[in-house]
Amino acid sequence: MASVTIPQQNRTITDSGEIAAFLQPHGIWYRRTDVAGRLGPRAGDAEILAAYDREITELKERGGYVTADVINVTADTPNLDVMLNKFNKEHRHDEDEVRFIVHGRGVFHINPDSGDPVFAIEVEAGDMINVPAGTRHWFDLCADRTIRAIRLFLEQAGWTPHYTESGVDESYVPLCLGPTDIPPGEGFKPSVPI
Repeated sequence: MASVTIPQQNRTITDSGEIAAFLQPHGIWYRRTDVAGRLGPRAGDAEILAAYDREITELKERGGYVTADVINVTADTPNLDVMLNKFNKEHRHDEDEVRFIVHGRGVFHINPDSGDPVFAIEVEAGDMINVPAGTRHWFDLCADRTIRAIRLFLEQAGWTPHYTESGVDESYVPLCLGPTDIPPGEGFKPSVPI
């Protein structure tokens, strides 16, 4: 299940209802669905889309999305760091960024235009989320560098990132770094400005 962390308030939200209520004023919706046992670890894109056809159809009807695809990233993905550098810098899109996570974990950092503090949304298998068009954000993988997600689009050209070059993303570390990423004897505060 997702969690939301607001570092400047030293606050973490883990209840799905509270998460949805916190995100709603920012135009972000959050849903949770059971994904356990639907796919094997080597399922291809077509199998993934077929396995989650019901949820994809609901999301398309809800948001007017016309196409869906799958992004499947592992630590072995060629040029992974180059790919991640497209996502882990603060940017905006001309249309919603809709993700349905079916395997793995990642973290969206949101920098609200409202002046509210930056917050992080850690997502995992079963989480559905949107980042509304125009929202300043960036995305990081977690320690295992693995995520498989269904992406929905109004049109794929609207998903081109427009980088803000604010540098705010450089002040945060990924929320979901695991214990293997922390040197022995050192503490770690998730998603804390550095």
